[in-house]
Amino acid sequence: MAEQFKPLNDTEWPESVAALRDGFAGRLNVYRTMAHHPALLAAWAPLRQHVVRDRAMTDQQSEVVILRTGHHLRSEYEWAHHVSRGRAVGMTDARIATLAGPLDGMADEDRILAGAVDELIADSRLSQTTQRGVINLVGTGGMFDLMATVGFYSVLGFIANSLDVPVDADIAAELQARPAP
Repeated sequence: MAEQFKPLNDTEWPESVAALRDGFAGRLNVYRTMAHHPALLAAWAPLRQHVVRDRAMTDQQSEVVILRTGHHLRSEYEWAHHVSRGRAVGMTDARIATLAGPLDGMADEDRILAGAVDELIADSRLSQTTQRGVINLVGTGGMFDLMATVGFYSVLGFIANSLDVPVDADIAAELQARPAP
């Protein structure tokens, strides 16, 4: 079944979302796969802009949330892509590796963010204590953005896992040369 939903190449790309092909959607296999449902891809674009670009968290804070989410989903695609992205925003491999482990092995800030992801995945909610910790760290907007990020990347992880989306060639080459922690 996954072969039926392979990432679309440029000649297969739906005309209704042609403008997205030359932007974010044409750069990653997960979006080339999502293009099988052009209306979803078109609706996805504004949320992606906020979650990826206009969020209240810093780049590294966002990567902590995404990597922990990818870890929970056992998404090779999301983990690989965000190891690369985490490195690009200055995270060390040692720090990235902690995000796949127990909370007590993490730095304080990462423990707060990863703990929030853990609660959302396990309980579908943030406790009052976790809400206070997250708000103290990233503000009210950051708390909402953290929840949106977990939801956003969960959907991408579901797509990548269900449809066996291949890790993009440039990321695969990078991780072959410098393996993921």
